[in-house]
Amino acid sequence: MVDVDKAIIARIKKGGLIFEILVDTDKALAYREGKGKLEDALATDDHIYTDVKQAERASEHDLQKIFGTVDPYKIASIIIKEGEIQLTAKHRETLREEKKKQIIQMIHRNAVDAKTGLPHPPQRIERAMQEAKVRIDEFKKAEEQIQDIARHLQTILPIKFEIRELAVRINSKHAGQGVMLLKKYGKLLKSEWTTDGSLTAVIEIPAGIQEDFYDELNKLTHGEAETKILNRR
Repeated sequence: MVDVDKAIIARIKKGGLIFEILVDTDKALAYREGKGKLEDALATDDHIYTDVKQAERASEHDLQKIFGTVDPYKIASIIIKEGEIQLTAKHRETLREEKKKQIIQMIHRNAVDAKTGLPHPPQRIERAMQEAKVRIDEFKKAEEQIQDIARHLQTILPIKFEIRELAVRINSKHAGQGVMLLKKYGKLLKSEWTTDGSLTAVIEIPAGIQEDFYDELNKLTHGEAETKILNRR
């Protein structure tokens, strides 16, 4: 249980009423993104308030009417996931910076330059985000923001999200480690062991990491692997 003195307020407004609980900032945000346990995020066991600072508890009648339950854990879960979590300006900035790094990495990994077919370096993506004055929501998951952000960037960077299917052949000497490498970088669609112990496979891989995959594959096989792009979409 979280120390009440270090807790912050999470609240939600429903049916014209306000409901509040006390939570740990980081653990509540983690729970909101599907990580961690609800109990770890809570600073109060079984109380839902209309005003935490005044210690005014919500009535069971209002809880049942608004949430369809009086179970404090079910209600607390709704408040954290759907409501507002109070943060300091410094904490908001830290979260935005972390989210920005996640988004930059996702664009670098999954998108390519529409003109050259090569991935945009992270530094270029970051500069474009600054130039386009992209707004990052510290509460939304990176996955939920990336398409909208990419649209804003397209006026500055020619971005194209692309998945590629690659055929790969690895000789018997490196085939065992090769399987692990294929699974590390992409989705293994098909694999077959030939009579000489070599591995032939087809993987699905984000276009942005294709060059990284080639580099590591060449290091593993000393340049002896064979690859071919089968499909782009």
